[in-house]
Amino acid sequence: MNAIITVVGTDQVGIIARVSAFLAERNINIEDISQTVLSGNFVMVMMADLSGSSKSLETVKADLAVLGEAMNVSISVMHEKVFSAMHRI
Repeated sequence: MNAIITVVGTDQVGIIARVSAFLAERNINIEDISQTVLSGNFVMVMMADLSGSSKSLETVKADLAVLGEAMNVSISVMHEKVFSAMHRI
């Protein structure tokens, strides 16, 4: 099962490292990643494979929201099918 994870906030040291470590600790593989800094704002989008994780999508979503608050960034997670449906032309 794939999910789209987005991270948005003021650029700071360690955002990619902390989010990546969080995912690795839960056996969630990053399939694809794109990140940029726009006028001091950090923006990252990743596709992650949750099939190896024992955690549910809802648990991962809630835990990432807590991590985001601690890092002062916004982290959102949605199932790949929902993301694809929202962006269908």
